[in-house]
Amino acid sequence: MLVNFRLTWCVDVQKKQSLDRFHPRTIALWATIAALGSMSPAQAKTNSFSTDARLDLFPTDELEISSQASEIKPVAQAAETQLASVVTDITPTTVAVAVEQISPSDDETVAIAPELPTVAVATVPGNNSLETAVAFEPTFEETAAIAEPPELAATPDQAIENTALVTAALTEGEAAVPPEVTQEQLVAQEGAPNEARVLVAEIQINGTGGNIELEQEVVQAIETRAGLPTTVTQIRNDVNRIYATGLFANVVATPEDTPLGVKVSYDVVPNPVLTQVTVQALPVDDNREITPPEVIEDIFGDRYGEIINLNDFQEGSGKLGQLERYYQDNGYDLAKVIGIDEPTADGRVTLVVVEGVIEDIRINFIDLDNEPVDGRTRDFIITREMELQPGDVFRRDVAQRDLQRVFGLGLFEDVQLEFTTGEEDPTKAILNLNVIEANSGSIAAGGGISSASGFFGTVSYQQQNVGGNNHRLNTEVQLGTREALFDVSFTDPWIANDPYRTSYTVNAFRRRSISLIFDGGDTDVDLLVSGDRPRVVRTGGGLTFSRPLSRDIFERSDWNASLGFQYQTIKITDGDGNTEFIDQAGNQLSFDDDGTDNIFALRFNIVRDKRDNPTAPTSGSVTRFGTDQTIPLGSNIVFNRVRASHSFYLDSPLKFPNFQKDSGKSHTLAFNIQGGSIIGDLPPYEAFSLGGSNSVRGYEEGNVGSGRHYLQATAEYRFPVFSVVGGTLFADYATDLGSGSDVPGDPAGTRGKPGSGFGYGIGVRVDSPLGNIRVDYGLNDQGDSRIHFGIGERF
Repeated sequence: MLVNFRLTWCVDVQKKQSLDRFHPRTIALWATIAALGSMSPAQAKTNSFSTDARLDLFPTDELEISSQASEIKPVAQAAETQLASVVTDITPTTVAVAVEQISPSDDETVAIAPELPTVAVATVPGNNSLETAVAFEPTFEETAAIAEPPELAATPDQAIENTALVTAALTEGEAAVPPEVTQEQLVAQEGAPNEARVLVAEIQINGTGGNIELEQEVVQAIETRAGLPTTVTQIRNDVNRIYATGLFANVVATPEDTPLGVKVSYDVVPNPVLTQVTVQALPVDDNREITPPEVIEDIFGDRYGEIINLNDFQEGSGKLGQLERYYQDNGYDLAKVIGIDEPTADGRVTLVVVEGVIEDIRINFIDLDNEPVDGRTRDFIITREMELQPGDVFRRDVAQRDLQRVFGLGLFEDVQLEFTTGEEDPTKAILNLNVIEANSGSIAAGGGISSASGFFGTVSYQQQNVGGNNHRLNTEVQLGTREALFDVSFTDPWIANDPYRTSYTVNAFRRRSISLIFDGGDTDVDLLVSGDRPRVVRTGGGLTFSRPLSRDIFERSDWNASLGFQYQTIKITDGDGNTEFIDQAGNQLSFDDDGTDNIFALRFNIVRDKRDNPTAPTSGSVTRFGTDQTIPLGSNIVFNRVRASHSFYLDSPLKFPNFQKDSGKSHTLAFNIQGGSIIGDLPPYEAFSLGGSNSVRGYEEGNVGSGRHYLQATAEYRFPVFSVVGGTLFADYATDLGSGSDVPGDPAGTRGKPGSGFGYGIGVRVDSPLGNIRVDYGLNDQGDSRIHFGIGERF
């Protein structure tokens, strides 16, 4: 496309052309044309991304995992910008303008935002031509005409008017007085106020191959117009503006003098047609492909077959913005496009991406003032809880789960995550965990009331980080109206070097309680000699191993299993601790004839838990199965006990109104069915006890019955009331399946227990740091009622 705008000079001017050949204005025009020279792409900024330099990609800003992500900071290679000016003097001088010509190498990174080209000015002797110096001696009147430049024309009519003023000044030797122009307008539109200007007679665009759209892009980009004055700065800026379209690989502006002014030719080389966009991840030795080809296809596919527009690959552009959003949406918070390789001749563009690979994980112990301190916890206790490991690409969702697991150890008040640049490879990140340790030891004292234990007081000591290994030591002493307890246990929640998160617990205990098997009912049957209620005293200990059954130790496992053994000695005593094992009905309350039994049992339990919330479930289910097998070591008691339970939770179609709208709490239907059986020898105190807060509410503890077998079912409707208060409607049923008489001495039948029972009622739940405080009021099928207390949901 050829854009022409020619000015026809008046006849008088043409007649004087030969006389004005050495007019100062003409000489200034020639000098400016020479100064314009030829402008090449090397004179524009080559804004490249260097991967050889050490990049500060990972700032030390803390990462807030509720989702503030750390950002990779690309480092762009900077190029100095040199500005050239054309010097106009009133004294005769010899001036030459040399334009530096530099061509970019093939392996240079494509310029994203070119700077101003560099123009060098030198003083050399020569003759009167575009390439050589021009000498002139202006008169005083001529100097006055040169010193007052006309205003830049905004329209062709204004250009003609201003050109006429210049022509009049050249002809009559008088200074033309153009409209007033502010200093800011001159600097913005022309360059420096004293920069010489020349009239543009014609503009020509070459190299578009007849592509009208490309020609229009050039026309819209440049500010130089035929019929208007121009300057070196303006044409230089035109080159940069053409580059800024992102459509051209090379741009050269060439001025050429004509009798009517300057002809400016813009020779452009369009970018190739885009055929493919690929990603080169750094570091190059890793090949994780966090950017799938289909993602690139979705983002850049609509550009295939079109001329490459480098603006699509510029930071902040819509296309790269889509790619950045893909990284953010998928948790790759440290992934960043840091540059592009030069498009190939066949139209392939390669994006250079830092993935955010973790070089190292470091644990830093700090205090509340963020000052470093010596930590008690060993580093591996923390790092083994983390799924992210050196060599992995950082992902926000994985990091969130890691922090939750670390915080869930119960050893820290706060856990912070931040990044620093890799020391061995600056394209990688060092992940720093800054932890504030909590006091891991505690002593607690308290008291309460339980339906099973009555009033009680307790003192406990707990140490959660023995030796800095997260080993837990628990000691508890409890005294109550129905029982006395001493228990000490030691737990390693993850045996060192075990790949499957196996834990073990070893414990020792002594517990004395009024047995529910020998208490309650319509008839009191006490000990024969003392007339006291029988106590069962258990002394022993055991070892239990447990582990999740999932192969992925970082995922919540639905299945968990435990296996262990327990040894205990059981005595039947009176309130003073004297051994006594015959009741007033003549029944023996122990298995052995001396009132002391020894039981060694192997225990196995397995749980499948698919609840949405273990403490306050609203959906899902949990299934439990357990068995104890006694072995005749030091005793001749041999039996097998099996127990099973299944609970499931549904959204309730019935929804009672509550006093707090949109409380976020669910209306839930909860169901539980369970049963058990004992085969073999059965000491009477090992029978299943039915009735009470964890069985049939409305009955006292153990007052329904005790049997060799049992079956129990419960249904609850749980609903919110307001704030931290909820309510429950419930119904319970249990039966010993007629097996009460199969227990030695028939303790249930002797005491007049029915063997089966039904209860129903209403309950209140109050949220507390310990869990739901449970208060239930139940009525039974015999017309009695009772209030039950507990902590946590029934199931």
